[in-house]
Amino acid sequence: MKKILRGTAHKFGDNIDTDIIIPARYLVTTDPQELAKHCMEPIAPDFSKRAKEGDIIVAGENFGCGSSREHAPLAIKGLGVSCIVAKSFARIFYRNAFNIGLPVLECPEAVDEIISGDELEVDIETGEIRNLTKGKTYKAMPIPPFMREILDSGGLINYVRRKLGVGF
Repeated sequence: MKKILRGTAHKFGDNIDTDIIIPARYLVTTDPQELAKHCMEPIAPDFSKRAKEGDIIVAGENFGCGSSREHAPLAIKGLGVSCIVAKSFARIFYRNAFNIGLPVLECPEAVDEIISGDELEVDIETGEIRNLTKGKTYKAMPIPPFMREILDSGGLINYVRRKLGVGF
C-alpha cells in the first residue's frame, strides 16, 4: 500500500450509518465493484459516478455506525476510495475497514476545515493530512506499524496467510 495517498475530498456529515454507506437491499453480493455502484446512494445518488480512484471520504462523528456488516467498507474500497478521514468512527466499522485493507484516520480539526472538492494528501505513516487546496496541514494519530502491516497485506486474511506461510 502507498504511504502517501492523494485525492479529492468528498465530505459527509455525522452518524453516517452502514445502511447509508450500502443499503441492505444490495447485500446479496460481496463483490466490491457491485457494492460500489450503490455506495452512499441514499444521500448522494451520484456518488459512485463522481468518486474517482484515490479520492478521500471526509466525515463527521461516528462514521460507520449501525450494523457490523463488512459490506460497508468493502463498498467504499471497491469504489477506489483510498482512505477515510473522520472525527470518529464506530468501533466495528473501524476494525472492519482495517480487516479489508482500507485505511481510516481520526482528525476532527481537519474535518472541520475541509470541504468537498479540496485536494488532500494523507501520509498514513505519520498521520499528516495536507489540504493542498488551502495550504494547511493537520495531524491525526498515525496508524500503528502492526495495523499498517495489515493494510500492506491487503487486509487481515491476507496478513494471516502471509504470517502462516499459507498460499493464496
